[in-house]
Amino acid sequence: MAPTSVPARSRVRRQLPTSPWLFAAPGLLITGAFVLWPFASTVVNSFTDRRTLLPGHFVGVANFRELLHDDTFWIALRNSTLYVAGVVPALVILPLLLALLVQKQIPGIAFFRSAFYTPVVASIVVVGLIWVWLLDERGLVNSLLETLGASPVGFLSDQWLLLVSAMTVTVWKGLGYYMIIYLSALANVPRELHEAAAVDGAGSVRRFLTVTVPAVRSTMVLVAALSSVNAFKVFSEVYLMAGPSGGPAGEDTTLVMLVQRTGTGLSGRVGYASAISVVVFVVTVVLMLVVLRADRKDEAQA
Repeated sequence: MAPTSVPARSRVRRQLPTSPWLFAAPGLLITGAFVLWPFASTVVNSFTDRRTLLPGHFVGVANFRELLHDDTFWIALRNSTLYVAGVVPALVILPLLLALLVQKQIPGIAFFRSAFYTPVVASIVVVGLIWVWLLDERGLVNSLLETLGASPVGFLSDQWLLLVSAMTVTVWKGLGYYMIIYLSALANVPRELHEAAAVDGAGSVRRFLTVTVPAVRSTMVLVAALSSVNAFKVFSEVYLMAGPSGGPAGEDTTLVMLVQRTGTGLSGRVGYASAISVVVFVVTVVLMLVVLRADRKDEAQA
């Protein structure tokens, strides 16, 4: 008598516990190799005096104690903090206004949506070089100022103007990205709310403050969290506009630039750079927690 075959449903049930792991294995391997392992290695190295060509030895919290007395670290922390303070409010408000503008269904609006989103897909290196050419002492902006009889402005030579110029590039490049996020949120705002507010005599500004803003508040929190983390970890914009030295006397150095400068090269202090990286990670986590805590507090009061 031929053996009874196992039903197909039973075979499927026996395979189910392992099948999901097989599908997830490639993603888990990539995450472990390029995210978890580098993160763990950075934390371990922050407690050593490792250099580029030397394995190093355990030094405890000596690197973190040195940070407290490192003037360059405090300058970099100040610049990164100022960058967050200057960029985040603009990237929370301006993309929302831009989304309100381009959500209107009028002829040719698709062109403007594409135009506003183009900087997002452009290479940051190309964008940075274009702005350097525009703001250089002999660039287009200063040439126009001289034509009008004004003196050239040191956008790339003055400490604070250089930082503001880099902030401008960050905001300009990020507008389209956050505009798309706001467009998705605005699409879910019921039109009836605006119509009811209009019937009650509310103008466009009042409808924006009483209908639109409350409806997209959670999206504004998301944008604030994303932009604050990205702004605190800024590197490319400042590096391209200020150069490897970090501007005049290194006064425009940011934390990520300090990590790159300290930890690279044949004599790079990998352990010390790892300690700075850990500080960057902790501060970014704190920033996100502060934004989320403020959002929950507003919801509780509401």
